[in-house]
Amino acid sequence: MFDHFFIDYMSNIIPVAFNLKSDKEIKKIGSGEAQFTVTLNKPISKSELLTSTSLALGEAYMRGDLEVDKDLYEVLNLFLGQMGKFTTNKSKLHSLLFSATSKGNQKKEVTAHYDIGNEFYSLWLDETLSYSCAYFKDENNTLYEAQMNKIHHTLDKLFLKPGMTLLDIGCGWGALLIEAAKKYQVKGTGITLSQEQYNKFKERIKEENLEEFLNVEIMDYRDLEKSNLLFDRVVSVGMLEHVGRDNYELFIKSVYHVLKDKGVFLLHSITAQKEHPGDAWIKKYIFPGGTVPSLRELIHILPEYQLYTLDVESLRRHYNRTLLWWRKRFLEHRDEIVTMMGEEFTRMWELYLSSCAATFNNGIIDIHQILMSKGAANDLPMIRVV
Repeated sequence: MFDHFFIDYMSNIIPVAFNLKSDKEIKKIGSGEAQFTVTLNKPISKSELLTSTSLALGEAYMRGDLEVDKDLYEVLNLFLGQMGKFTTNKSKLHSLLFSATSKGNQKKEVTAHYDIGNEFYSLWLDETLSYSCAYFKDENNTLYEAQMNKIHHTLDKLFLKPGMTLLDIGCGWGALLIEAAKKYQVKGTGITLSQEQYNKFKERIKEENLEEFLNVEIMDYRDLEKSNLLFDRVVSVGMLEHVGRDNYELFIKSVYHVLKDKGVFLLHSITAQKEHPGDAWIKKYIFPGGTVPSLRELIHILPEYQLYTLDVESLRRHYNRTLLWWRKRFLEHRDEIVTMMGEEFTRMWELYLSSCAATFNNGIIDIHQILMSKGAANDLPMIRVV
């Protein structure tokens, strides 16, 4: 027999009817037609659920103790809008939710995610190796087209001109800087903490014959202030999520010190409606130390560093579609990934991509591009150009 606590708990967080199945029985939960079936191959304990709903269910799925009979994204999309009802025991999970934001720890956290291997990411990212929200200008855009759209959408906002200097904080595998150098002949510098990204970006600079225009360094953003570097433009795409709530102001201060007066800064980051320490499962298995800022806490910091907000744009639905593209490509290479990384890892990443797509679709998280200038930059165009 199913435990009454488990039935009540699941019916509270899943707002639609569903079947609960074990090797001994099947029971419908909720009213109306069941939307999907959850098969429990092994019970989930009350203590696990009360410690963290996401950890308990996520780990059960990873191990194969919990399975669903419908597309995983479709199932998650039905109830992840109820994440506010999930349980998180912050006392028991304190070290996981509130990890140190020191240089050494951040380097370790970044390495844990981005240094899995370029071969792995190459299987399901597009040709540019862009690992951030794409921009779908057309319903029929391929992932590659949408990523190129995003790159140009971002660069257009920076009002680049030949000979300008551009810093990319958290440059990834370098696609944005490569395109900036090709289109605008800017002098670009990328910084990252990932050795794998650094190696690949160096290789691409040489392949594209852009040594005159681009360079990449392994550097912590906290070292920018004492670097004596100055840039006309600064961009950071999908990096702030790794900084940690205690260091948001330090990050903005670091940008302030390397951005020239009247310079332009574009910050591209996942955001949340309210301040939250983050999801325990994501922090344990996917992004150690990752924290999503709220839009208001970022905007609050900017005036202290003479940063004038010029434009704010939400790309939430674009990220939902991006993640579904990544998931599709991931599943197309599932057998290769299982061979490379193992079954549990593969189930973990499928859950990650599916759940993130569902949370963006449900508005649990958002993503914004914030455009700002250092001081009142009156020489910039007065109208939106994109």
